[in-house]
Amino acid sequence: MKKIELRAYLSFFRIRFAAGLQYRAAAWAGILTQFCWGALEILLFRAFYRAGASAFPMEFSQLSSYIWLSEAFLSMLATYFFENELLDSISNGGIGYELCRPASLYGMWFTRNAAARVSRALLRCLPILLVSALLPAPYGLSLPAGPGALLLFLLSLISGLLVAVSLCMLVCVLTFFTVSPAGLRIFYIAIGDFLSGGLIPIPFFPAVIQPLINLLPFASIQNTPFFIYSGYISGTDAVWGILLQIGWIAVLNMLGVFLMRRALRRVVVQGG
Repeated sequence: MKKIELRAYLSFFRIRFAAGLQYRAAAWAGILTQFCWGALEILLFRAFYRAGASAFPMEFSQLSSYIWLSEAFLSMLATYFFENELLDSISNGGIGYELCRPASLYGMWFTRNAAARVSRALLRCLPILLVSALLPAPYGLSLPAGPGALLLFLLSLISGLLVAVSLCMLVCVLTFFTVSPAGLRIFYIAIGDFLSGGLIPIPFFPAVIQPLINLLPFASIQNTPFFIYSGYISGTDAVWGILLQIGWIAVLNMLGVFLMRRALRRVVVQGG
């Protein structure tokens, strides 16, 4: 039974992944937008660095790499990316069709969200990474510290994706207990984007609250992999960061599965 479900998830991933690769025009528009936004962020921070009288928590080259990586993998790690069809199906009764499938609803939704994120990022990340790597220092994307740092970065990037999907799934599951998903989604996006470093990198937060923010699951989405790549953290700190990511993946999914089972025991399907 487990093998059958695994094959079903892999098939579902391939189908959703292929569907996501079809939106090439939207991808090119997104690439242009992200180039402009990344350049504006870097120039804005450059102005602060030149005018600042005190030391800044990150080297400017590390900050530039962080920003370009954030833009390149925005579609993969963004907190605001939801499968709106899934949220709507809970409200309009379409969930009844999902429950007829011979597989775990949580597993199907998790696979669908992960595939959509990876396919969107694949179309956009390579052009952004290549062009940003050609920009002059310290404005461009720097190379990682070494093969070990690159390997840890890739492992952490995958873990960050799983944390992002796990948090997204938790919001979807909690929608079962609300009248409308809009309020919950807006609240999560506002908190998640801020605490994940999507607006301001966490090292620029007040030092007194940084340890707490770094322990939250939002920081495990993009800060850990991007800090490893840029060399802001390395060695033992990088390993502990990845272990924290894995821990959050386990905790969030156990909580999500528990709440999903509880919600499905009391779900009432409405609609025609």
